[in-house]
Amino acid sequence: MEQSKHLLDEQFLMFESACRQAGLRLTHQRLEVYRELACAEDHPSAETLHQRLRRTIPTLSLDTVYRTLATLACHGLINKVDTVESQARFEATQHQHHHLICSKCKRIVDFDWHSIDALPLPLKAQQWGRIEAKNVVVYGVCSGCQ
Repeated sequence: MEQSKHLLDEQFLMFESACRQAGLRLTHQRLEVYRELACAEDHPSAETLHQRLRRTIPTLSLDTVYRTLATLACHGLINKVDTVESQARFEATQHQHHHLICSKCKRIVDFDWHSIDALPLPLKAQQWGRIEAKNVVVYGVCSGCQ
């Protein structure tokens, strides 16, 4: 528990530093959106984040949450998780990882796959242009929904 709190504290310090380097103001709303996202394990949507944050910031608008997420994602401070849903999901995790997505309950789980990360891309992909990221998304039905 103490180790995870220490890691979160480090993550917040890195976030604040990255915001300053990007020229972004550290507004209360921006900090709270990031804090909630960093503590979340479920890859929440903007709507879910808004519902959670309204408990502590009753005046927070859904539009502010959307704009904050878009700004943070644009600057590479958070990740937008690509899913087949129309509703975007987000995470604050910055280390290389992949996702398992349940087609029934829509739960997203992170997993590491170092052997895939170490492989070079196929020649056609390498010749395509500048690759900025590579990740694997695995869709299926989780054991809880089977």
